[in-house]
Amino acid sequence: MATTVIVLVGVNLLSRMFLTSQSARLVILMGSILLFLLIIQFFRNPKRRTVINEASVIAPVDGKVVVIEEVFEGEYFKENRLMISVFMSPINVHVTRHPVNGVVKYSKYHPGKYLVAWHPKASEENERTTVVVENMNSIEILYRQIAGALAKRIVNYAQVGQQVVQGTDSGFIKFGSRVDVYLPLNADVLVELGQKVKGGITEIATLP
Repeated sequence: MATTVIVLVGVNLLSRMFLTSQSARLVILMGSILLFLLIIQFFRNPKRRTVINEASVIAPVDGKVVVIEEVFEGEYFKENRLMISVFMSPINVHVTRHPVNGVVKYSKYHPGKYLVAWHPKASEENERTTVVVENMNSIEILYRQIAGALAKRIVNYAQVGQQVVQGTDSGFIKFGSRVDVYLPLNADVLVELGQKVKGGITEIATLP
């Protein structure tokens, strides 16, 4: 954020030094203000009051549910799991939150491509971070941050062995775009395709 401010201030100072047109300087100033406001809006991190529930899985991000299906998870479980995918538009909050309480058992970053988030291969080929949390009942929940066409960097705070609290910050996807949650096959899904969810608030499933 500080770098952005410095760059925008520098651009406007240079425009005042080298541009004689008042209207051109005004356009640059207004464009700089608009860009700064958009960046602030994108990187916002509103506080959420999560109701802690060991039996539930909450949405890790804001967005729309785009996939609910049984899939083979080949990185960690190497077996079929129930996957719920939440797609984030550029106007959504992009903070990732822990969907369950527990201990981080696995946390790994994968560099990759920048296919559009809804591409079938995005979860396997895009830049992504995979985190697995084991809850107090020894049930492991995997969630994967996936970069989209605009995203160039994923931030992940989760470290193996760390005790995490449901609803607290787990990471951030800069200018991108999807999070997949992998659940046991006998989990009870509480959301529907197309439903909008709020990270740290909306229950997306209950655990057996």
